[in-house]
Amino acid sequence: MIHSEMTGILDRPQRRIEKTWDAGELGQAALAYADTLHNLARYLTGYDTDADDLVQETYARALQAAGQFTPGTNLKAWLFRILRNTFISRYRRERNNPVVGGFDITEPAVGVAAEDHWFMDDAELDRLRKVVAAEIEAALMTLSEDARTVILLDLEGLTEGEVAEVIGCPLGTVKSRLARARAALRLRLKDYAR
Repeated sequence: MIHSEMTGILDRPQRRIEKTWDAGELGQAALAYADTLHNLARYLTGYDTDADDLVQETYARALQAAGQFTPGTNLKAWLFRILRNTFISRYRRERNNPVVGGFDITEPAVGVAAEDHWFMDDAELDRLRKVVAAEIEAALMTLSEDARTVILLDLEGLTEGEVAEVIGCPLGTVKSRLARARAALRLRLKDYAR
């Protein structure tokens, strides 16, 4: 009898139980990506305040979906995907909004962040750095949202496969978008390439 019960147990298909994180564990791990999320959000929205709101909403959505995230998968790519989808949802929602702008809209910051003191000792070099940074940012902002997103995710160190996962499109599409976006940036910044 014991032998027949043991064979019955052994013959059952084994279910893999994968551990999921609770919101606290996910939140702790996700904080490491706050700056990179803000960088992408800043380029998508064009404004620091909107970027802050977008990152905050991204974290809120990620924490709500903590049970869906499986440790061992790419947390950074998962967060970027949530941020991008949140941005697209906001854009679609606000596209038909008759109220455009508001009192708290500020011009996008151009140049060096206040806490960045890398070249602050040399005023001429600092002015040159601001001009170049402004032109690079302007060139990035002329790209389509998809091209800009692919470039920024590439700059954040994601592989093409991870970028495809974030954007939700095939790897070949990412490769072609990245090639076209790089070519467009080279064309717009050709004076610096000489």
